[in-house]
Formats: sequence, C-alpha cells, structure tokens
Amino acid sequence: MEEKLLTVFTPTFNRAELLKRAFQSLMRQSCKDFIWLIVDDGSLDDTGETVENFRREADFEIRYYRTENGGKMRAHNMGAKLCDTRLFLCLDSDDLLTGDAVETICEEYRRALKSFEPSDFNGKELAGIVAHKGIDEGTPLYGCDFPKDPDASPGESHKDFYSTLYGLYLRGFKGETTLVYRTELLRMYPFPEIEGEKYVPEDYIYDKIDSDHVLKVVPKVLTVCKLVSGGYTASLRKLKRENPLGWYLYYEQRARITPASLLKIKYSGYYMIYSYRTRRLQRAPGKLSFFWRLSGLMAALILKLTGRE
Repeated sequence: MEEKLLTVFTPTFNRAELLKRAFQSLMRQSCKDFIWLIVDDGSLDDTGETVENFRREADFEIRYYRTENGGKMRAHNMGAKLCDTRLFLCLDSDDLLTGDAVETICEEYRRALKSFEPSDFNGKELAGIVAHKGIDEGTPLYGCDFPKDPDASPGESHKDFYSTLYGLYLRGFKGETTLVYRTELLRMYPFPEIEGEKYVPEDYIYDKIDSDHVLKVVPKVLTVCKLVSGGYTASLRKLKRENPLGWYLYYEQRARITPASLLKIKYSGYYMIYSYRTRRLQRAPGKLSFFWRLSGLMAALILKLTGRE
C-alpha cells in the first residue's frame, strides 16, 4: 500500500453536525493522497457515531481518537504525535477544503522539494506551504491577496515565492491562511500545555518555526470558511481572560521578534499588560530592553484607556 503524504487533522468538540460539511469536502477531493485524523476533545454529542457512519461511506482512511476535554492546543499536540504522514494540515470542524486542495498541496510540495535550496534563504529549511482561506473558492478572506515576491521581476508570477508566515503579515498581508507543515516540525514545537488554561495563540508556535524555516506561498484558496460577523470581540476577550499565561507567552515573543516600529511598541504594551496579569515581569526582566519596556508601559496605558487590552 502506497504511503500517504498528507494528514488532514480535525480537532472537534460537540460539532457532529458541522463535521458532515468537512467530510463531504474530503469526499470531493480530486486526489486521495491523505488520511483524515479526527481528535474528539471530549464531545458530549454523537460525534463518535457520526464518524463511524463516515467510515462506512468514505473512500479514504479515517482515524478517530477520543480524549478528555483539554482544548484545541492539547488536541493539536496529540494529533501531531499520532500523525505518521510527512505533511499535516489542520482543518477546523466548521471549515471545508476546496475540491483540488489535496492535489494542490501534494503537487506544490513535491515541486518545491525539487528546487528548494536552503542556501537561497540564509540556511532556512522548507517548512511546508501557506495558501489562502476564503469565503469561496475564488475569494480570499477580506479580499486580501499575498504580497508580491520582492525579488520577482515586474509582471512575473510569484508562484515560487517563499516567506516566513510572520513575514507576510509584516509586509501588509491581512487575510487568513491555510497552513501545511511538515509533521516533524509540529512535534518539535508543540503548543505549551498550561495547567488551568486551554488556549495559546497559534502564531506562538508558527513564529518559532519561522526562526529557521520558510513556507512556499501558494496564492490560491484551499480552505473555505464563514466570516464571523458578530461576537468576535467578546469571544477574544473571553479567550484572553481565561488564558492569560498563553497570551503572555505570545506577546512576550512578538515583542522580542518584531522589528522596531509602532507594531513593536504595541506588542510591548501587551507584553507589559500580561506580565502584570501573570506576575511574570519580575522573573524575566531582561527579555526586553529598558527602552522597549518603557515604550511598552506607555502603550499599555493607551491600550487600557481605549479598552483594547
């Protein structure tokens, strides 16, 4: 039996009905070079029975594991440990893949392997692929395309453009991404599992991978999801309130790695806020220079006064 290249990983919690959309999108794939790995984070609905029904209908392998409720980050770590394919794609239970997503991922990754040279990127290795999330197959979220390859000639396609993930955002990208990583990297950089908390911003791990890897930029929608129009601010505040240490780790790292700019000052402000909330500033005073901590203190006051902390 030929070894599969890709695992499509779905963490789920009480989403049996929504899983049906994801399943149908996998049934429509033009290439079946994948395994669907589902980690059920302690669902109380009929997720297990629903997956058994999927298995009877599917023309691809489905693996299902159930664990105690511990949050998406723990489920993600478990998925990376269980995965035995080279590539790993996280597909949320309320998203779906475009019909040629798996085919595109496999073709682009194999083509990249043939031409990629770490020496072209200051020794950085290939981490995987970054593509768009969209509201439909042809429209990226927020209508935002990737920035152009800075090394491309005028009019030249950027199909062979490589970048770190954070590098895309630093150059003006404001959309959302479909991320396909080499599984070994996600094992090497697991999400912190913090007692009493269930969330760490995903970019905390992706920034670490960025430090010595780049992604191949594929300017195509591979994941379709719904825009959340209401309740985002309240949901974000709830996440921050319930997971302060996870957010501290994220803001401390972003404050350090972001180039000198207003953005660095903003991250320094959040770092000061969450240092205070978690009482960690005294334990690690040297992580930011005095200048950036002072700048961050002023930014923290502005963030609090404007209600954006």
